[in-house]
Amino acid sequence: MIIPHHVTEMLARVRARIMRPGGEQSLDPKPEGAHSYRPVRTASEKSIARYWDLLMKGAASATDQEALADPTTLADAASYSANIENMIGTVKVPVGVVGPLRVNGVYANGDFTVPLATTEAALVASYARGAHIASRAGGISTAVLYEGVLRTPAFVFETLMQAGQFVDWVVSHIDGLKSEAEKTTRHGKLVSVEPVIDTNVVFLLCRYTTGDASGQNMVTIATDAFCRHAAETCPVPIKRWYVEGNFSGDKKASALGMLTGRGRKVSASVVLPDELIGKLLGTTAEAMLDYGRVANLGALFSGQMGAQAHYANALAALYIATGQDAACVAESAVGFTRMEPHENGLFCSVTMPNILVGSVGGGTGLPSQMAGLNIMGLKGAGKGAALAEVTAALCLCGEISIVAALSAGDFVRAHESLARHR
Repeated sequence: MIIPHHVTEMLARVRARIMRPGGEQSLDPKPEGAHSYRPVRTASEKSIARYWDLLMKGAASATDQEALADPTTLADAASYSANIENMIGTVKVPVGVVGPLRVNGVYANGDFTVPLATTEAALVASYARGAHIASRAGGISTAVLYEGVLRTPAFVFETLMQAGQFVDWVVSHIDGLKSEAEKTTRHGKLVSVEPVIDTNVVFLLCRYTTGDASGQNMVTIATDAFCRHAAETCPVPIKRWYVEGNFSGDKKASALGMLTGRGRKVSASVVLPDELIGKLLGTTAEAMLDYGRVANLGALFSGQMGAQAHYANALAALYIATGQDAACVAESAVGFTRMEPHENGLFCSVTMPNILVGSVGGGTGLPSQMAGLNIMGLKGAGKGAALAEVTAALCLCGEISIVAALSAGDFVRAHESLARHR
């Protein structure tokens, strides 16, 4: 048997650390002296100062305190209380803008300047290039195709028979259960409940519309009320129940999310004329299609959920800039990019089934994030669906730009000039 060189190197490094004095005890439990900071839910200048008194006894410095707990942050500290515990300051992430990006959507119609918060040089430039050619081509057509945020509670029974009886009871009493769930929210609506039985375990796929909010907390609270009412009134004995059975795809890429959607499902497309491809992207439609065929093969071989180049780049930067739940990038970055020959050039599209964004709620009311949404003109009630359409259009811009760069052999040069050697 041949042991790969990287394995022997790794073992040598571990062996060297273990064999040094005291190394054998480095992984042993050490409970003595362990302590944790006491949770503080209401942020204030005073509470932040108390944390820094503790931090300065460790590795933190006065410079670190000045960077995180700056005067503006301290003055606005109370406004963060609903979004964080144990607050010590704010992190400043550079924000660039892309656009104006022309979107011709069902909900988003017009030219949108899109803020992106990132530390990755070349990212904003790439999306700006995609937005420029898409706008010059007349804009990106977008449509929200479907919406619904899943929460999937799980119920455990003694037998398969009891599990079936419970499902029968839920179907017969669905109106009362729906009413209990919807009492917890002004905007959420329980639109479907689909049971899945695995012997003595029942999952209920509860899908909600959530208005203009992304709705993660909304559907959790509503589902908890649904489950408590079921547990209190159902004659079938329930051994245990959980408000989420890890079925919904929450913050995970899943086949269920790819097929049925979680959040808003959006399609976006544009036709790029050959003349603009040559002039603005420095490549050809044929070259982009050639690369696309190889990229789709790579996606197939690697087992991607869908087939796309880098949705996560746009999503992470936009989510941070506008106060979305950044962890939802894990499920939002699923979908399909298509590029096909067209009589007028190159047809490009994305379909993204799990865009989780909101124009209200969550972090959208924080000062910097509110400013990001205001720049787009998409803060407040009635703007959630438009924000989802702009999000999909932005991701399409990134797909166009990166495929053009890779097909033309410009990808490395661009990163060297804009990142490493700037």
